[in-house]
Amino acid sequence: MIQTLKTFTAALALTMATGTSLQAQLKVPAPSPSQTLKQAMGLSEITIDYSRPGAKGRVIYGDVVPFGKVWRTGANGSTKITFGEDVKVEGNAVAAGTYALYTIPNKDSWEIMLYKDLTLGGNVADYKKENELVRFSVKPKALSEKVETFTIDVADVTSNSANIELNWEKTRVAFNVTADIDSKIMKNIETNVVNDNRPYFQAASYYYENNKDLAKAYEWTEKAIAANPKAFWIVMLKAKIQAKQKDKKGAIASAEQVIALATEAKNDDYVTMAKKLIAENK
Repeated sequence: MIQTLKTFTAALALTMATGTSLQAQLKVPAPSPSQTLKQAMGLSEITIDYSRPGAKGRVIYGDVVPFGKVWRTGANGSTKITFGEDVKVEGNAVAAGTYALYTIPNKDSWEIMLYKDLTLGGNVADYKKENELVRFSVKPKALSEKVETFTIDVADVTSNSANIELNWEKTRVAFNVTADIDSKIMKNIETNVVNDNRPYFQAASYYYENNKDLAKAYEWTEKAIAANPKAFWIVMLKAKIQAKQKDKKGAIASAEQVIALATEAKNDDYVTMAKKLIAENK
């Protein structure tokens, strides 16, 4: 009897241990999976860390997410957004750093807040307005198709701006972020181009793309080509600068040089671009 009891006790202990082990090892999908989004913009990156709840047949805004109340803008903890450099968010100055993103949804407008206290998380009952860095209003936009999973996107990215979009159910809310990179780049060009041959192409590209001194940009392409005569991409930039200067004859001549160099390098894309430029300037 004693031996039987010992055997039963051992078996029970083994079963409990095995059950605990299986429970500890069981992995299931998160109801609101986390995501980290990185987008290069300006001279750095925008990084967004958030969790993505699903609609799951529910009415979201005005029900699951009440109107007129602070929302953590996602699930689990607060959504966090990091700016790698000083920016302006809807015209408001925001220093480089990480902030919590909270919102107050309403039918006709949303309040967007960047919050300095990163420890608050999803506990919006303790939200304090004095910890806000900025607050501004934006208008929601109705979507024609339903977005099942809450999605944050960085859209309409240019060299110095982007729109951050919040999409869920049939609603989109967006706000603009801009970075003053021109003054930084111009200072960098002034400091380095004079003393270093390597940035000539980059400096010329920036001048061309941003409609600055084209004569100076042309001069820099000539110096860059002198250092690398077979660089068909630099010659292509020279051709585009000439075209923008209304020097059609020079643009065509440079484009023909691009065709010869790119053909030798077996780069069909630049051959196509050069032929298009020639056609546009004849």
